[in-house]
Amino acid sequence: MEQARWTRARLGRCGPPLDLLTARFDRHAYASHAHEQFSIGICVGGAEVIDYRGGHLRPGPGSIVVLDPGEMHTGRPAASDGYAYRALYPDPSLLTDGTLGGVPYFREPLLDDPELAAALSRAHRALSDCPDPLETESRLPWLLTALARRHSTSRPSADTLPGAAHIAHAVRDRLADELLDPPTLALLAAEQGLSRYQLLRAFRTTMGIPPYAWLAQHRVHRARGLLESGLRPAETAALVGFADQAHLTRWFRRVLGVTPAVYRNSVQDDRR
Repeated sequence: MEQARWTRARLGRCGPPLDLLTARFDRHAYASHAHEQFSIGICVGGAEVIDYRGGHLRPGPGSIVVLDPGEMHTGRPAASDGYAYRALYPDPSLLTDGTLGGVPYFREPLLDDPELAAALSRAHRALSDCPDPLETESRLPWLLTALARRHSTSRPSADTLPGAAHIAHAVRDRLADELLDPPTLALLAAEQGLSRYQLLRAFRTTMGIPPYAWLAQHRVHRARGLLESGLRPAETAALVGFADQAHLTRWFRRVLGVTPAVYRNSVQDDRR
């Protein structure tokens, strides 16, 4: 079975693109090539062989492979049952926010970090299905910074940030005020003289969740009022800033445990 699907997500509204690849190959072998960006892959099934830096990498399920920009490499199945992986191709700047010393260098390209591999795989799956710009900007730079801080030669930058609660509340208020067209986190960070990593850290520390999750929950609470007034889920989704009815439904069920249609029918029944 040979399958490959590319998704292009954006890091915030009108922000730079970030490509995501979901692939399953039984026979396909890549010719030797290099990327301008980092190539970060999470093996999710089977086994692969990658020729890299004069040796052979053999990732298996749950492992992370980090290939530096400009480094030649190949890729092919290690056995007849093939392999499956998820990959993303971030610009080097996305790995430097929370580190010191320039572009991170990974001496060991094959990493054993089950927690981070699982988090990257979950984010990749969610953003491949629904590449929401604020969610992309909230999740991937945070995880890529963690990757660089844990496994590269770069030193972590200081995490202490005075006034974190004030920063988080200012971001929260901007997101609430502009829920239909939220500003990028990069813009909000620049306005406060911060890196995006610092802003994300302040928000997560204070609010307990990343910005995209807070805004999604705020949108759900706004949606409840519209559904109670009689609007249909498809109309409601557009009015509170969700991409479509399916996007609203996913978050509505996460927050309230029922679909918007079930909720609307139940509150309408109570009024009769």
